[in-house]
Amino acid sequence: MQKTIALSSTEAEYMALSDCSRQMVWYKSLLTEIGFEMEPLPIAGDNQGAIFLSQNAVVEKRSKHIDIRYHFIRQCVREKKVEIFFIEGSRNPADLFTKNLPAEKFCTFKAFLGLFESALLR
Repeated sequence: MQKTIALSSTEAEYMALSDCSRQMVWYKSLLTEIGFEMEPLPIAGDNQGAIFLSQNAVVEKRSKHIDIRYHFIRQCVREKKVEIFFIEGSRNPADLFTKNLPAEKFCTFKAFLGLFESALLR
């Protein structure tokens, strides 16, 4: 749940990417502390506008009202803590958690995420 109202889907996706990057940086810090060397952690997004905002410190009329705390993702990208890449919306396995999907797509995403049906549920 986002605590701020987004005025566009790009802004909502940007806020979600920023929140995700904050959590990923914490996980990376924890794993580094116990001895794991980490590459930049990949974060997939399906909104090209949000990805552009996260990788470029531009201020435009349509984005200047975004709360400054959401610009944390720009610092994470600049410091190579995370890496943002684009995934088509139709191929985004995160849709499994946020949308009603047809059975075929549901099974595809379920397998992609390593989820399986327990023999007890059959």
